[in-house]
Amino acid sequence: TEIGAVVSSPASHGEVGTEEPIMAEPKIADKRPQVLELEPGEYFYCACGESSKQPFCDGSHSGTDFRPMAFKVEEKKRFAICCCKRTGNSPFCDGTHSGL
Repeated sequence: TEIGAVVSSPASHGEVGTEEPIMAEPKIADKRPQVLELEPGEYFYCACGESSKQPFCDGSHSGTDFRPMAFKVEEKKRFAICCCKRTGNSPFCDGTHSGL
């Protein structure tokens, strides 16, 4: 995690017993991160890979088991945000895309 960013835990992954379709793995939105200069504030990282506003959530996860990940930026800074959705350090890129 970059200095100046605070990541919260993902929201609940749905209720037991629902019959909604569940995506086994998120869609790979891109095989490289987006390097963005973010202003202080709260952001919602797309965890499903279906958003048209990558790397941020646009609600496309509706009807799936995925939920966006909220994270806060404390100071204006550049971040490499994961778009392959396979990082071990969500929402930040850890280089996993290089092996896809």
